[in-house]
This record gives sequence, structure tokens and C-alpha cells, in this order.
Amino acid sequence: MRRGQILALTLAAALPGAALAGDAAAGRQKAQMCAVCHGPMGIAAAPETPNLAGEPEGYIVRQLRAFRTGKRQHEVMNVIAKSLSDEDIDNVAAWFNSIKVTATAP
Repeated sequence: MRRGQILALTLAAALPGAALAGDAAAGRQKAQMCAVCHGPMGIAAAPETPNLAGEPEGYIVRQLRAFRTGKRQHEVMNVIAKSLSDEDIDNVAAWFNSIKVTATAP
């Protein structure tokens, strides 16, 4: 293996969420409970609720784990996240990340 490949693999392993392996199909099933607030496709109807569609897996994983531990506080999300296993969180993150979002300039 060349030195450049070794460096790239080392950096990728060190990045948060670099090698997430969630199952988007399983995540879609688990994310049904998220649809009430975040919408069935990760696009929230309420203006104060964040959209999750297309968000990076690592970001969603970190936020859900922070809610689960109480490091991040939200009355509803702390309760919901406590019921999620690490595998559930990885899968939900893969599902929302798999949704493709496009934007067009006005």
C-alpha cells in the first residue's frame, strides 16, 4: 500500500462519522416515529423543527447520542433518543442521509 493511501485511510478513520455503516432501509422503518415532527421524508412542516433530509450521517449520529446522554437538551428529543440503540441511531442517520435534497436559486 502506498504512503498516500495509508494516510488517507488513517485520516478517514479519525474523522467523526467517517465510516458509518447504518442500514437506510431499517432506518426508514425506525424513523416513522420521527415523522410526526420532522416529516415522513425529513422535511419538517413546523418552522422551529429542523429538516433532517440529506443531513450528514455523522451529524445526525452525534446529535442523537447527545440527546440520549443529556449532553444536548430538548424536552421531546431527550425522551425519544433514550429509546434508541446505537444501531437504531446509525440506521436512522443513514435513512435521513440517503434522502436527496436539491436547491435552486431564485
